[in-house]
Amino acid sequence: MAHAEYWFSIAEYQERLARVQQELRRQGLDAFIAFQPESVSWVTGFFTRAYSSFQFAIIPANGEPTLFCRDVEAYYLDTTCLYNDCALWNDSQDTTVEAAKVLRARLGASARVGAELGSWTLSAARFATLTALLPGFEWQNQQSLIATMRLIKSPAEIAYQRRAGIAAAAGMQAAIDTAQVGNSEREMAAAICAAMIRAGSDLAGPGVMASGERAYHLHGYYTDRVLQSGDIVQIETTPNVRHYHARFMRPIRVAHASDEDYRIVEQLVAIQDAAMATIKPGVAATVPDAIYREGVLSAGLRDSYTNKTMYSVGFMLLPVSGEDLEASPVADWSFQVGMTLHTYVLAKGFGMSETIAITADGYERLTTFPRQLFVSK
Repeated sequence: MAHAEYWFSIAEYQERLARVQQELRRQGLDAFIAFQPESVSWVTGFFTRAYSSFQFAIIPANGEPTLFCRDVEAYYLDTTCLYNDCALWNDSQDTTVEAAKVLRARLGASARVGAELGSWTLSAARFATLTALLPGFEWQNQQSLIATMRLIKSPAEIAYQRRAGIAAAAGMQAAIDTAQVGNSEREMAAAICAAMIRAGSDLAGPGVMASGERAYHLHGYYTDRVLQSGDIVQIETTPNVRHYHARFMRPIRVAHASDEDYRIVEQLVAIQDAAMATIKPGVAATVPDAIYREGVLSAGLRDSYTNKTMYSVGFMLLPVSGEDLEASPVADWSFQVGMTLHTYVLAKGFGMSETIAITADGYERLTTFPRQLFVSK
């Protein structure tokens, strides 16, 4: 048997399983079917980079989970998963038919199950086939059962995010160093990715990146465009360690900046500082959110402010880029110790953001890069 390489202590995994099973018993459910790859890994430890192939975990209200996955992932079951019970499918089989067989074998002909019916891995066609093959199953959509638990991170999880913050800083420094006239966005991206990987990131990124006109529009990605003097570079470095994320944005001007540029960025920093100063356990998310919006609008930096001002980040696997907790004027949640959030402010092509962890008396910045406008040499 291969040597186990657990990401967390056995006690932490056992505590996670106990919490899920306690909730299942409270709701009178026989089992939970975790289709979301993050949920499978969070509860059982099992991780493979091929998580996009059909897999799930059966978590009974009592007893140990069962893993269902492709047979070529057996090595990763041995090395990452705490639990021994598994059912493997191969490429010559109908995976949905095999899934139904396993569910019936483990749970019987009839069962009340909660499941992540909103998971991107579970298509409408696949679910329709499962329900047809398992007529005795009563399905309940429990998409948020594990996702809500995962919003509060353990110290070990935050430690991974702290390490990701170090890699993010390395990437940002590389961005500043290479944001030079004559360099292409692609050349910048290569330097950013190399720096983050060398600093410990499991994935390259670089994250949001755009120059020139595209810098004024969110979610740009690098192209062959060559940087020109005076360009804004909108850049967010998004590394992760064990797929635990920390990210941040900083504003960059190529070669020179105006007094107005400095004034705008100083305003953004002051607005964000004022918003974050209110963050502590028990405070409603709408409090800093309002400071962001009112500050930006009253300064005349934007005509409207419709996007969220922060969202939860943690253990996330592509295509997921954020957890299900966001700050907006209609948010109905308050800060709790252990939450980790990316909080940002954008205006005039400039972006300033941080990843923070909520502590007993406020927050900790997991991204600690200097907060200013950077001008490349």
